[in-house]
This record gives sequence, structure tokens and C-alpha cells, in this order.
Amino acid sequence: MSNTHQPASPNGLQVLFTDDEEYLRELMELEIPRMGHAITVCPDGANAVHMLEQNNFDCLLVDLDMPGMNGMEVIARAKELSPELDCIILTGKSSIESAIAALRHGVFDYITKPCKLIELKSILQRVADKRQLRRNYQAVKRQLDQVQGTSQLIGETPVMAQLKSLISRVAPTDSTVLIRGETGSGKELVARSIHQESTRAEMPFVAVNCGALPENLIESELFGHCKGAFTGADQQRTGLFEVANGGTLFLDEIGELPKTMQANLLRVLESGEIRRVGDNQTFNVNVRVVCATHRNIEHMVAEGDFREDLMFRINAFELEIPPLRDRIGDLGQLIDHLVSRKVGVATLSDSINSEALTALSQHDWPGNVRELANVIEHALILCDEQMIELSHLPPRFHQVVDTPKPQSGNPVMTLRELELVAIHSALDRHDGNKTAAASELGISLKTLYNKLNQETRSNKSA
Repeated sequence: MSNTHQPASPNGLQVLFTDDEEYLRELMELEIPRMGHAITVCPDGANAVHMLEQNNFDCLLVDLDMPGMNGMEVIARAKELSPELDCIILTGKSSIESAIAALRHGVFDYITKPCKLIELKSILQRVADKRQLRRNYQAVKRQLDQVQGTSQLIGETPVMAQLKSLISRVAPTDSTVLIRGETGSGKELVARSIHQESTRAEMPFVAVNCGALPENLIESELFGHCKGAFTGADQQRTGLFEVANGGTLFLDEIGELPKTMQANLLRVLESGEIRRVGDNQTFNVNVRVVCATHRNIEHMVAEGDFREDLMFRINAFELEIPPLRDRIGDLGQLIDHLVSRKVGVATLSDSINSEALTALSQHDWPGNVRELANVIEHALILCDEQMIELSHLPPRFHQVVDTPKPQSGNPVMTLRELELVAIHSALDRHDGNKTAAASELGISLKTLYNKLNQETRSNKSA
């Protein structure tokens, strides 16, 4: 048999109290509602399990020693039914062994009989505070997700399909990842996708732009500092590595990191230990590091601007993000996504007309997806929630330029042929220096070698 009382306050807990002593059940039925919580009482473990199977509770307060099913068995079953349920043990036979067993079962607290009501009130308040913090965190996370939008990568073109496949392979590992791509191509979005598909998804994702940090504060930002470590350090500061502990730290524009800090970063990546500025003690952190850059790291190594050992350390796995001009086939999905974020659900058929879409399709997109987002925002301001037309786009799109038709007798070159012409022209300008040519073309040295190797294989097969 059990009795239930409704909570007396909005933030009150739903408490399930189980004890074989009748006078104690009667006492708790009277006192716990006075503390602002609802209570359901049960005389034994079997009855308690039945109530847990039929109802939702915030807190289980259970006697350790009962005939039949004991308190530990009730807790074990309760955790199976509701892993987030907070459990409190009440017992008249305290021992080291029972305390250790309680900890192993994830018990929130352990009270010995006879317990003081003021002590029980304090423990229940801590349970309520913990659950409120969890609700606040979930609410803030939902708001943040709405502001940032989905981290799902948009696009179904072959290059995007390949990128998604590589992300799904590397995400479950703890390997460091180097993301390469032009400015505005979505490097942080790829880093977030890696984090959300990893086993660290419920832990923090911390992003920092290395190029935006003042050089004299980078070490403090990344590793923290002690009070008095330098002028102006009037209190201890937690570094971003520590904030990201258990999760992922995204170091954007890693190529902008000063040479002096590169050595410190390498040490952390190799040892997992950090030391706050001004502190002699080190401590371990468990952080997965994902880096990104739009620069040619190999060229920087050759010029002496980036440590070669750090390049190899951060490049355990490399991802290349294609520029928007190489995946124009994704333009429609991207426009749908950007419009829906601003004005709700939209489809290409009712968000933009064919003339405006043609103009966008013929653009070279040097600013990539970031530029597209700005263009769509500009258009939505002018279109008054009507279909986006050419006149709503920025002025540079108003003159739609058709692709020139080839003169009679001049064959049309394929995209691969045009790429090779550009590559060989760049190599000629740099006297065969592949690193310099790749830097001018805005591609990685690896991509350059791949395209040249494809040309060689094609010539041999011909």
C-alpha cells in the first residue's frame, strides 16, 4: 500500500520513501510536504519497485535493511528504470562496507538513523538544486542550438558525401584532426559535426580563433593563470583546455598561432598535461583537439613559420572542405536552409525565383557559404517575405552573365582541363615550385600532387 501527496511548491521534488517502519513512514508523510516536496510512501522494496515502474520520481529515499528486497536491490532496479533518479539511503546500521556499496550504485547521499530532519531537508534541497541546474543547462543548450542553427552539414554532391563519410569514420576516435578549407567554407561546422558524432557529444565543445587572441594573452587563454601571475591577474583564471576537459577544443586558424606558443601546444598534445601561467604544478586534461586553417601549413613549415613536429601532431587525420564553387549543386539546399533559419520552413520552389537562382549559380563565391549567408540575409530584408527575386540580391548580381559560347572550331574544355591549365600556369610562374603554386591557387600541396598524378595516369592510359 502507498500514499501520495502533491508538492507544496513549484520546484518541489516527487519523493518515493520506502521503509518497513510504520512510524517513520507516518513521520515522513507529515514532514516532507512541509519541506515543499511531494511524497509517496511504500512499506517494502517490492511495492517500491512497482511504484517506480508506474510513475516518475525525482528522488528515492530508501531504507537499506528491509525484509525481502533490500535497499540496494531497489536502487539497482530504480537506476535501470530511471538512470537520472537521485537515490538517498537511510539506515540504522552504518558501515564502511555499506557506504562503499552505496557509492558504487551512484547513491546521492547516505543518512544514518535516527536522522535529523534539518539534515534531510538540506539533502533534499541539494537534490532539487541539482535538478534545477540540469533543467537550466538543457534550456540554455536548446536556445544556443536555435541561435547557432543545426550542425548538420548541408549538401548531397559527391564531394560533400565523401566529406560526411570521412567525418563519420574519424568522429568516434580520439585522433587529432586538421580541417583545411577556404575562409567561410564552414570549418567550425565540420568541427562541431565531429564533436557531435563522437563519444564526447555530451561534454563541452569549445571553439577559439587563434588569430583573434592577443599574443600576450594566448597562453593565459589556453592554459589559464594563477592569481598574481602577471600585472592585472587579480584572480585565478580557468583556461580553455580546462573548460573543454572531457570534450573537444577547436583551434581555428591554427596557422596564426605564434611560434612560441606552438611549442607549448605540442607539449600539451603529447603529454596531456597543462600548467597555468604562474603555477609550478601540472595537471592532466582529457581533451580532443581539432584544428583548422585556410593557410598552407607545409609552406609555412618550409618558411620556418610553423613547427614541423606540431604539423605532424595535429594532422593525424586531414579533412578538406570543398569551396562552394566546387559544389554549386548544393546551392539549392543551402538556400533552403538559410531561408528556413530566418523565416521558417521554406523550399526552393517558393523561396527564390529562377532568375535569381541563375545569378547565384554563376557567381564564383570567393567568400563561400559565409558570403552566401550574407547575400540571402540581404535579400530577405528587401523581399518582405515574398519570393526572392533578382532585384533583391546585392547589386553585383544584377547583371546575369551567360556562359560564353565557344567559337566554331574551338572545342569546349572540361573542368579538369581548365584546372590543369591553371596549375601548369602557376607552376611556370613559380619555376616549378609546387608549394608556392599550391599557395597561389588556394589548394593544399596534397591536392596539387593528386591532380598532377591524375594527369600522369590519364596520359599513360591514353
